[in-house]
Amino acid sequence: MNNPILETPRLQLRRFQISDTEAVYQYGSNLEVNKYTGEPPLKSLAEARNIITNVNFQDYKKYGYGRWAVVYKEDNLVIGFAGLKYLPEFDETDIGYRFLPEYWGKGIATEASLPIIKYGFERLELNRIIGIADPENFASCKVLEKIGMKFYQKSNYEDSQKIYNWYKIEKEKI
Repeated sequence: MNNPILETPRLQLRRFQISDTEAVYQYGSNLEVNKYTGEPPLKSLAEARNIITNVNFQDYKKYGYGRWAVVYKEDNLVIGFAGLKYLPEFDETDIGYRFLPEYWGKGIATEASLPIIKYGFERLELNRIIGIADPENFASCKVLEKIGMKFYQKSNYEDSQKIYNWYKIEKEKI
């Protein structure tokens, strides 16, 4: 049951499955991966399974989309996630990505994000997609700019006192 939703030369993006629990734990428990997320690292496989069932599956069911597992074809491994997530508190759809550190600096976030934006505008008929990044996470901010997003505000996120960079891209701009 691989069923990729999107494919690029190096990646398959597909819905998460329960069988991805170990992979979610691997990147979700990694301190480097979580450094700029504002979220604590996962402590158990049960927490990883909970994210798949109570976040990913629920987003797919409720909104018709959510974050997807990213499979690096050469290794046939789930190396992280990328995709869109509806943020009801802002009535916005956010693009996000996280990958294991050994896959950083290879253009994977950009390679995954460009077709995700296209999918959001063409298939989901979204008018705008946002991206939220810690300003200290220079690599993530650079990816958001490379995929055509423009910085538009500094604001907090998820009850945090920390201020994040907010980016946006609108349908007519692509």
